[in-house]
Amino acid sequence: MRKKSLEYYKKKLLKLRNSLVEEIEHLEGRSLSKTQRDSTGDLSGYSFHMADVATVNHEREKALNLRGSEENLLYKVDQALYRIEKRTYGLCIQCQRKIHKKRLAAIPYAELCIKCQASQEKRT
Repeated sequence: MRKKSLEYYKKKLLKLRNSLVEEIEHLEGRSLSKTQRDSTGDLSGYSFHMADVATVNHEREKALNLRGSEENLLYKVDQALYRIEKRTYGLCIQCQRKIHKKRLAAIPYAELCIKCQASQEKRT
């Protein structure tokens, strides 16, 4: 891949990376770092109502799942940036063929060509 194209994808990936880091920090600040008492807004010394506890736990679980997804995507973006530095970006990590530019435009962190991606999805 040409240097100009690599710079374009690098900028796109860095922008996506910054967005993901901000989202992860937002998730941590919004719900994952709060205690049960902070989440319910209850300032009394009494025990929590079961429905309040269930709601807070559900929201916390959703935030943890979303954070996990965002961290997984962040890892893929970091791997794509690493491939740019190693000059292997745009090549399928399985078959070493070029990944089509339309695919990279849609999914700049793609590591597999369409054929290898389809094959992998059939196996799982």
